[in-house]
Amino acid sequence: MAEQRQILVEKSKEVDEIKQLLKEHDVIALASLHKVRAAQLQAIRKKLRDRAYLRTIKNTLIKRAIKDVPEKPNIEKLEDHLVGSTIFLFTGVNPFKLTLLLERSKVTTTAKAGDIAAFDVVVPAGNTGQPPGPIISQLGAVGLKTRIESGSVWISQDTTVAKEGEAISERLAPVLSKLGIKPVETGLSLKAVYEEGLIIAGDQLHIDVEKTKLSIEEAHQSALTLALNSVYISPVTIELLLKQANRDAFNLSITENILTKETTPDVLRKAHGQMLNLKSLVERRQRDLQKD
Repeated sequence: MAEQRQILVEKSKEVDEIKQLLKEHDVIALASLHKVRAAQLQAIRKKLRDRAYLRTIKNTLIKRAIKDVPEKPNIEKLEDHLVGSTIFLFTGVNPFKLTLLLERSKVTTTAKAGDIAAFDVVVPAGNTGQPPGPIISQLGAVGLKTRIESGSVWISQDTTVAKEGEAISERLAPVLSKLGIKPVETGLSLKAVYEEGLIIAGDQLHIDVEKTKLSIEEAHQSALTLALNSVYISPVTIELLLKQANRDAFNLSITENILTKETTPDVLRKAHGQMLNLKSLVERRQRDLQKD
């Protein structure tokens, strides 16, 4: 009985801690721990140490805590995402930025048969550091050409042994491990995020940063062009519009031969050029008349 009472006290204490975490943080995220090993999770914790607090919580305890935080509207909907192994992230970081942080915190690891290649796997030419033996047939079985040099097995040329998104075969996995190649990327993948009463599914949080930046730049340029063409005055356009107006006024003054302090040199140069052209035409006409 005393042991059971102690267990209940510890669970109640943990629920109180979870409730406090829920109250203190604006963003609560659930991430999948599928295929994330302990060492990798430790590395991820270290990378996110100043950005988020990570904690694994039993489903029964988080459900109890969620029911007792009325200041977090709709947070109970997180229960819909409590499937499989889960870790919670308590943070103040914007959900989309958090997704980028998790993407950047992913680590590469050795492959097991059936794992998916995170990128095109290229085995480079060079010394494998392995002595001649069974390794030669193992390398040949996955399409690698070899030679023996200075008592070691060398790979003759760079060879792509798996494409991004392909499964690592049972033959290839041990070969890559022996060569020190880590083709699998592991990390936390968000299932859902809670922020200010809103639940955002993990698949809605991924942003192509470069594509988004390009789209914003194009939209900005289009809006600026439209604003200038329609002479729309704003803090952004006023300087450009004044410069354009000044250029237009200057060009009009030159065209209409309006003499001002700014335009006189250009008007005189224009008149001089016209005079030279006229002189050239007159001289040519005189030559033509003499010929006749």
